[in-house]
Amino acid sequence: MSTEVVIEAPGEHRLTAHTPREPGPGEALVRVHAVGICGSDREVYQGNRPEGYVRYPLTPGHEWSGTVQAVGAGVPAGLVGRKVVGEGFRNCQVCDRCHAGETTLCTDGYEETGFTQPGAMATTLTLPARLLHVLSEDADLTAAALLEPAACIAAAAIKARALPGEKVAVVGTGTLGMFAVQFLKAGSPAELLVVGTRDDRETLSRRFGATDFRTKDQELPDDFDVVIETAGSASAARTAASLLRRGGRLVLTGIPAAGADGLDPTDLVVRQLEVHTVFGAPPDAWSHTVRVFGAGLLDPLPLVTHELPLAEFPEAIELVGSGDPKVGKVLLKP
Repeated sequence: MSTEVVIEAPGEHRLTAHTPREPGPGEALVRVHAVGICGSDREVYQGNRPEGYVRYPLTPGHEWSGTVQAVGAGVPAGLVGRKVVGEGFRNCQVCDRCHAGETTLCTDGYEETGFTQPGAMATTLTLPARLLHVLSEDADLTAAALLEPAACIAAAAIKARALPGEKVAVVGTGTLGMFAVQFLKAGSPAELLVVGTRDDRETLSRRFGATDFRTKDQELPDDFDVVIETAGSASAARTAASLLRRGGRLVLTGIPAAGADGLDPTDLVVRQLEVHTVFGAPPDAWSHTVRVFGAGLLDPLPLVTHELPLAEFPEAIELVGSGDPKVGKVLLKP
């Protein structure tokens, strides 16, 4: 039986029968293989998502992989049967930001799969075919379900512009942090430091390429060229800035709670730090992620700790918010 999760309102959900929507012109129908759960899905369920960035009732799910089952008019028939992942932002394609390739800054308003548009916590997902990225025939679809968060970090890596031989660091040891380690490692850094709060993440950090690991309460250096922050707290942002040499480059990807204390503007100016931020992933970051994944330089599978059926959505949400160090990435399998 085809099923889907529907969040009717904060704290209210149901598992219901799913009827695939036939693809219209320019669309594709994808059979979902796996869908990941992240903190933003938990926000949707709890009602903590910022106003304007969610629309109830909603089928969530923005991190997914699957296989194209059918296509609408104007879409190449050769897509049918191909393994794919897909961008989430439903950009307008005609504003100046979209024409510049900055689709996450579309001026026509915010629309995103799994937040304001039906997501992938269902047997199938119908979406604009232009958002799809085709994977190789031998791609592991379970691993590919993590390419959406990886693409967000690819956007950070592109903005960081780390050069071979530079000293680079990552603050945060969750899923995003471990992807940041892998992207930076691929650029042949002289040093790759990971800073976190849990000693138990050292082994995985080093497996992905870290040359040093420290917790934030240990003595930290201050001479790094590039730092990517992934932890999502104001203190993590400040720690990340403190690691940089004068003129260093900082990319913030985490979203602290509203009203959190920010970086010291005097420090930013005096040390001439270059600061970038990332919210979502534009097309170039997606393309880069798919290429890196296809080249075998990105290994998402060690981050997956739980795979559950769609019916266990409530249990999956609780796992994500449990704080249990044994819980990594949680996937649902429709």
